Amino acid sequence: MTIREITEKLEKDERNQSYTQRGVPPIFQASSDARILIIGQAPGRKVEESGIPFNDKSGETLIRWLGIDRETFYSSKIAIVPMDFYYPGKGKSGDLPPRKFIAEEYHSDLLRLMPEIGLTILIGKYSIDYYLKDRKKRNLTETVAAYKEYLPEYFPIVHPSPLNFRWQRKNPWFEEEVVPELQDMVQSALR
Repeated sequence: MTIREITEKLEKDERNQSYTQRGVPPIFQASSDARILIIGQAPGRKVEESGIPFNDKSGETLIRWLGIDRETFYSSKIAIVPMDFYYPGKGKSGDLPPRKFIAEEYHSDLLRLMPEIGLTILIGKYSIDYYLKDRKKRNLTETVAAYKEYLPEYFPIVHPSPLNFRWQRKNPWFEEEVVPELQDMVQSALR
């Protein structure tokens, strides 16, 4: 299966019909040359409007944390495969969670097409829960603090959303200790 065929399958999947009918494509970035894989949550409303992954404030923060520029972030060297390729909608307290079937039915086909991945960054609770399963700690903070335990396979980080500013303020060690290590690993993977 090719990336184009996976995209077509997503567009024809009846569970995605409401998006396809509105002209919203599945939002992800994948290439056989990708060296870094970013697995996030799901596109937000603003990203759905542009069709570009992380084309929002979260993306600005993520690019800074990775220590790269926008051109590199949106190049074939970086794959962005969220837990849902569509904006799941608004809930009572923020966006709805990603729909589970996307990761379960589509991730493995995409990942097989990217044999050069040297670093997989798991962003936020949904990707960490899915990929680390019973290896994760009691909560997100403890899992992110123990990131070295998951290397070299995975690098778990908190979501770069502006809504996480309280978490970031309460956990200054993340930007002081984890982000520089993440930047070093990104540079190594891109070499």
